[in-house]
Amino acid sequence: MKISALHVTMFIAILAVGSSPADAYDPDQLQDFCVAVNDSKAAVFVNGKICKDPKTVTSDDFFISGFNKPGNTSNPFGSKVTHAFVADLPGLNTLGVSLVRIDFAPNGVNPPHEHPRASEILVVLEGTLYAGFITTNPPNPNDKNKLFAKILKPGDVFVFPKGLIHFQYNVGETSAVAIAGFNSQNPGIMTIPKAVFGSEPSVRADVLAKSFQVSEKLVEYLQSLPWMGNNVLDMDRI
Repeated sequence: MKISALHVTMFIAILAVGSSPADAYDPDQLQDFCVAVNDSKAAVFVNGKICKDPKTVTSDDFFISGFNKPGNTSNPFGSKVTHAFVADLPGLNTLGVSLVRIDFAPNGVNPPHEHPRASEILVVLEGTLYAGFITTNPPNPNDKNKLFAKILKPGDVFVFPKGLIHFQYNVGETSAVAIAGFNSQNPGIMTIPKAVFGSEPSVRADVLAKSFQVSEKLVEYLQSLPWMGNNVLDMDRI
């Protein structure tokens, strides 16, 4: 069969348009939610940040420093996450990447958490970490969620799939440092213990007691703790 210019043109058009409108999909959200309003004048929102006038852009919009300095691990977790997300580094907007530095005191933990909008790749620079992630509920109700975990040393790399609960724990006798990258400018973070026991307003104690199969007294104690995060950026370091 001879391929004519018309056939080539039609083939390119099909590739450009797609086989059907059903092939289209919504982009991943870059925020937790975006409530719809009927009045277009009431609010304006874009999936990301509004773009700066290119004429006013400078090199500083693509620059951040301080990732060579240790984070303050004097908190209940014994860890500190210093991030370079779009709120900290405006030049990341629309690029789909971001970065964090994680510092660990001995026995420090980056507690079980998940990133709803990004996968994560982590490289250990110093120390020894125990890191892993847990799969979602298996189709067979009799099966258990599976843990994938490794002991990581300097130069080792580990990947955490998008949306799965994961953690890092310093099992060494010295401080540890890791760098992690994300395929989102705003990966989001849901720290499990903080979210469950530190929400405002609090989840009813009887709900959590029944869910975790513990006493309401224990739940009330956990809710009374100061559940602060370990990912507040040290602005004086940047």
